[in-house]
Amino acid sequence: MITPLLHSGLTVWRTFTAALDGARPLAALVARAHIAQVFFLSGLTKIRDWDTTLLLFTEEYKVPLLSPEVAAVMGTAGELVLPVLLLFGLAGRFAALGLSVVNVMAVLSLSDIAPAALQQHITWGVLLAALALYG
Repeated sequence: MITPLLHSGLTVWRTFTAALDGARPLAALVARAHIAQVFFLSGLTKIRDWDTTLLLFTEEYKVPLLSPEVAAVMGTAGELVLPVLLLFGLAGRFAALGLSVVNVMAVLSLSDIAPAALQQHITWGVLLAALALYG
């Protein structure tokens, strides 16, 4: 026999979890919008000054297995195309996984990354993993 207090507590809990379930689409949209903005703006920065981008990929970013020119084109293209797909929910899991690769490569290609920057990349990685897992 469930006591009235326990019954009331379960009712409150069910209402609370139903509200959280209802907030999932909005939370996913906010996460997609945030990630899309971060990566898209980074891509815009790269195409605004392509000579500097090529210099950075030559001198600063050490992308394994790719020439600096190919890495610059692939990274910039990924930062411009994948966020748009992610934001609009078109091939969202593919876009989240693709941006995860861009994110990991950004961390691996820098020989010296500040702790605060690393924390941002970890946060973006967690958001991208959630979007990839839950669609």
